[in-house]
Amino acid sequence: MPTEYDVLVLGAGNAGLAAARAARAAGQRVLVVEAQNAGGVCPIRGCVPKKVLVAAAQALDTIERAGTHEITVGRPELDWPRLIERKETFVEGVPQELEKSLARCGIEFIRGRAKFNGAHEICLNGTPYTGDKIVVATGSIPRPLPIPGAEHLITSDDLLELPALPESLTFVGAGVIAFEFAHVLARAGTRVTLLEVAPTVLPALDADASAQIADTTQKLGVRIETGVTIDRISRRGPCREIHYRHGGRKTDAVRSQIAANGAGRIADLAGLDLRAAGITLKCGRVELDAYLRSVENPDVFFAGDAIAGRPQLSPIASYEGRVVGHNLVHDTLHAAEYGSQPAAIYTVPALATVGLSEEAALEAGLDFEVHTNDMRAWRSARTYGETIAWAKVLVENRSDRILGAHLVGHGAEETIHTFALAIEKGMTASEIRARVYAYPTFHSDLKFLVGS
Repeated sequence: MPTEYDVLVLGAGNAGLAAARAARAAGQRVLVVEAQNAGGVCPIRGCVPKKVLVAAAQALDTIERAGTHEITVGRPELDWPRLIERKETFVEGVPQELEKSLARCGIEFIRGRAKFNGAHEICLNGTPYTGDKIVVATGSIPRPLPIPGAEHLITSDDLLELPALPESLTFVGAGVIAFEFAHVLARAGTRVTLLEVAPTVLPALDADASAQIADTTQKLGVRIETGVTIDRISRRGPCREIHYRHGGRKTDAVRSQIAANGAGRIADLAGLDLRAAGITLKCGRVELDAYLRSVENPDVFFAGDAIAGRPQLSPIASYEGRVVGHNLVHDTLHAAEYGSQPAAIYTVPALATVGLSEEAALEAGLDFEVHTNDMRAWRSARTYGETIAWAKVLVENRSDRILGAHLVGHGAEETIHTFALAIEKGMTASEIRARVYAYPTFHSDLKFLVGS
């Protein structure tokens, strides 16, 4: 006989844990199933350990610009193996602590990969388990690439474990992760190449913001090739060789010590056998209602990176987990309302964005003004010798409200939250200009970014 629970949660990342804790707090019997380690991508093999490497790259960047402040320093050297050891101090013990936390809450935890046996049943390690409600929060995996020789590519997980700094590295795909690692590795001395199939890099972002980060990346010494077709990847001695074409031109090749998959991540739904639960997977996506339930089986909820087509951000995963957690235990359901979620790409300097891009605002037929500023000559940027300080802010003409903001450099990853709050609370450009700011700070420049 199957073991019975009120809620089965597949995945112990931000989304799954938030849903599980909410259900348990309501007195429900909960089982959490995780194929790898409790914690999921972000704290174990994603944003947290990656940010440790980014912080090192930021330190190298600051040292490189020391001359601006009349400081003479020697050539810095990054001890890569010791940096990886430092990164591990942020990761080690996290899964064990989370498992203990679940146990203290009375939530059962089993490691393994589950698959559906029916609308309310899964099979795990050969044992059936049933749940009145099931939450799919299985996270994401590196996007598989249908390229001959793709087995020679390492993933972002592998990059976080590199025992030594590579002399050269080529990314197949120029997604967010590829750009972030490119800035770390290039500053550490690696020769980096980005090969992108799309005609432009980071096409989901505002086009001008993407162009800004591409330009500063190339100035760093990173080679970027767009609009390419990858024919095959081969191994030549200790190196990897990527063969590619531009349009109908003859095949070119780039050889590097390491080749990595930089094409981003997709929802990890393979092997779940969703059909057994009565759920159809179409083009990698499941049709959901506003409450994050499967339209075909409303007793199965989805949250976090397991929802294809949504931004793969840990705060959004946590939010969706809380929404699902509420809907598991209440008759009055809450719809997922995303609002304007800020996001950042942790290059050095960073790109940050919130709200609509110019392209999206035009497509929506909105009447707005675009305020674009290159702030490199401004006192705030010059004080710190910034090499890029750029902003684009969209302001609706009728309402004077902020529609979107896109920043590169100039404290972008922190400043963007002010714009996010302005959008959420309906603050107008006039109100932002009228506020009094501490000076001199980057935030004191906000009043100049929204027009006069």
